[in-house]
Amino acid sequence: MRLVIDQDRCKGCNLCTLVCPYRIFLPGKTLNRKGVVVPELDRPERCTNCRLQKLYGRTLCGLCVMICPDQAIRWEEEEPHEPHKVAIEY
Repeated sequence: MRLVIDQDRCKGCNLCTLVCPYRIFLPGKTLNRKGVVVPELDRPERCTNCRLQKLYGRTLCGLCVMICPDQAIRWEEEEPHEPHKVAIEY
């Protein structure tokens, strides 16, 4: 699974940058089509709970999804054989 920020729904409140325990959200630098600065994902493979959920049976952290007032953050299923990086930090 991978995190996705919906550029059209995000209003740039940056609450996700404050609550993420893995610090994968950065304040954005570019404007979306509404003129809102949308946060960017910084190495989302560090979000080990969502990246390794199926492999290790972990529950999803979900803080960013729960805190987003516009429901602009979601998880998407990846292709079964899509290569991706996983970073585990201690």
